[in-house]
Amino acid sequence: MPQEDTSARAESLTVGLISISDRASQGVYADQGVPALREWFGKALLSPVQFEERLIADDQHTITQTIKELVDQKQCDLVLTTGGTGPSRRDVTPEATLAAATREMPGFGEQMRQISLNFVPTAILSRQVGALREIEGHAALIINLPGQPKAIAQTLEGLKGSEGEVIVPGIFAAVPYCIDLIGGPYIETDESIVKAFRPKSAAKAK
Repeated sequence: MPQEDTSARAESLTVGLISISDRASQGVYADQGVPALREWFGKALLSPVQFEERLIADDQHTITQTIKELVDQKQCDLVLTTGGTGPSRRDVTPEATLAAATREMPGFGEQMRQISLNFVPTAILSRQVGALREIEGHAALIINLPGQPKAIAQTLEGLKGSEGEVIVPGIFAAVPYCIDLIGGPYIETDESIVKAFRPKSAAKAK
């Protein structure tokens, strides 16, 4: 049986993309979340990236088990979910995420709502969370994102002015350094899309 090339895998970022929707998972309409994320990463990252993609229903147990599978078995460094973060009874993504997590990272949820409030007042209804899942020899950052492609980009990139200046930082600015701290690969971004922030002591010389 051929062995997986773990050295190449360790050098690239492995991202789990989970789109959570009852109707999309049943084929009622096409999923938009995962394609939007894949396209965004294609523009925003300069570092190599590979994806593990899942389209699942709004079921708490299924969401939790999918996150665990992507981290524990597929060795994802970053897991992003889309959908299921509102106040309706079928919106269980935050609870499912925390059930898979070892530690919560509350700053991500706080910043996502801060960004979205610049666009819609209903951002206060979002219950998105960020968290870590840590197992023996590996850890991953998990973040709940909105379901709509436009909102996904706004959340990741932040609020920009007419000249492209950053008014409210997007959450992805903090993701590369977080991945550094939990032992993942070094990520470089296209600064015209989103500028990764690291302390000078943590940045690689160019």
